[in-house]
Amino acid sequence: MDSMLYLVDLFGTAVFAISGVILAGRLRMDPFGVMVLGSVTAIGGGTIRDMALGATPVFWITDNTYLWVIFITCILTMLLIRHPRRLPWYVLPVCDAVGLAVFVGIGVEKSMLFQDSYMVAVIMGVITGCGGGIIRDVLAREVPMVLRREVYATACIIGGVFHTSALLLGASSEVAFLCCIVATLVIRLGAIRWHLSLPTFALDK
Repeated sequence: MDSMLYLVDLFGTAVFAISGVILAGRLRMDPFGVMVLGSVTAIGGGTIRDMALGATPVFWITDNTYLWVIFITCILTMLLIRHPRRLPWYVLPVCDAVGLAVFVGIGVEKSMLFQDSYMVAVIMGVITGCGGGIIRDVLAREVPMVLRREVYATACIIGGVFHTSALLLGASSEVAFLCCIVATLVIRLGAIRWHLSLPTFALDK
């Protein structure tokens, strides 16, 4: 179970890095900019989480595999994906949803190792899943996707609530983790499939 989770975590890291590289390519950044945007997207959320929890050193310092995955992913993406629109439209969003669900579960689980608040654990799950994307969009001078109509952070919140609720009901950490992944994934995939979005708050000019 742990080895499988680790592999899926690395998969999510690679997918998030790809999204950063694609955005960098659309903005015509140089290779260094591509690496920066890919890296912050992939590990930015987990880095913020670890720093907030006092989990030092942060995870990618103790395990350099994450850095190698990001580096190799960025290089391969620059070489192979010249025309992202030629990919089936659902490939990257679905892979992103899988990575997001795992990241949220890892964030909640790690948070519970360092403190006792379930609310904080949910917040850390959301930060782990969304933090990198927020940093990516800010660096690209765009409004972060999670602050727009996308059902993205909402899926993370609900997944985190399922995770902590399962723990409160006495479920094992493995079962709670699975509940989080399933809830986050179902909501995010449903939003992708049926183009669901949240209502916006707009003031009259």
